[in-house]
Amino acid sequence: MSYQLTLHTYNNMSNRFNDAISKLYDAFHNGTLHPECACHCAVGNICDNNDAWKHLSDDHGSLQLNYVGIVNEKFGKRLYGYLPSELLKIEQAFLQGCGYQLPLKHNHFKPANPQDKSVQFEGLCAAITVLCKLEGIDDITNYSKLFETEVDGPKYSLEFTS
Repeated sequence: MSYQLTLHTYNNMSNRFNDAISKLYDAFHNGTLHPECACHCAVGNICDNNDAWKHLSDDHGSLQLNYVGIVNEKFGKRLYGYLPSELLKIEQAFLQGCGYQLPLKHNHFKPANPQDKSVQFEGLCAAITVLCKLEGIDDITNYSKLFETEVDGPKYSLEFTS
């Protein structure tokens, strides 16, 4: 039996959300996601494996913009559709979801295997929650609707194709 999942795009939404989700999905499944690498972390993948975004803050995992970040933010500069402060929020959520003590420092706690799929999955769920908040949409990682019930049974049906 195979399962099919369709991620719907939204016509009234900017492409940044759909692009970000697609890039994160590909990185996760292609094994090119790594929380400690600025080119392969969540934001690194959103930014096409470019690490230019890391110059917006002095510490990986911090929300504090540095001078470069502040200037870019004040001028409204967007990288792949996101303001510098938004990129830092996405990355911080990803790292926290993976279990890192932030900001990243050599003596701070980190997961034993940062490339473990379950570690990365938790990080991606946290990052996607932030992406959804930035778009003003319901969190697509929230599966609680699957368990909502009515008097006579489940409120929603779950269908699988084979």
